[in-house]
Amino acid sequence: MFDKNKLAVIAREEAEKLYNGILNHCAPNIQELVARFPKRSVDEANGLWCAAFVYHCVVLAGLKIPVRPKESSCSLAGCIAWEEWARADNRIEYYRGNNNDFQPAAGDIVLFDRVFNDTEHDHIGIVLENYDDYIITSEGNVENFSRVLKRRKDDHIRAYIRIPDEFSY
Repeated sequence: MFDKNKLAVIAREEAEKLYNGILNHCAPNIQELVARFPKRSVDEANGLWCAAFVYHCVVLAGLKIPVRPKESSCSLAGCIAWEEWARADNRIEYYRGNNNDFQPAAGDIVLFDRVFNDTEHDHIGIVLENYDDYIITSEGNVENFSRVLKRRKDDHIRAYIRIPDEFSY
């Protein structure tokens, strides 16, 4: 059964395994993440696996959700699919990043804009901890590695997605 706190614990553990894409000095180890998306290869996912990392973590935390929910225009290997799914399912809470009344919590999913390039929906992660001016996140594909990071609460945060405990698709 899905539990947000369990997701935060798993996301930290998975990020600390130090997944990596294709790099000059070591072989990729994201096969387990990419295998959840049968139409993608490690080569195709290289440098584009942050959403696959999040999907991998939520599945390990007990969420049974299809690779491509009917509410999404693409698979959950893409950041935009997470937003489409969350906004279309009224059981899921969706909060804009500039909503000062919302307090992110461990296990929330965070969507980013313009973190790595000048586009919307260019990155996604999982909130581990919340503080006044920043959050601690678990992320995949940061310089082609998984990481636990400190992220400022600024205009790069597009939205937060809160999947309720015991959610069932």
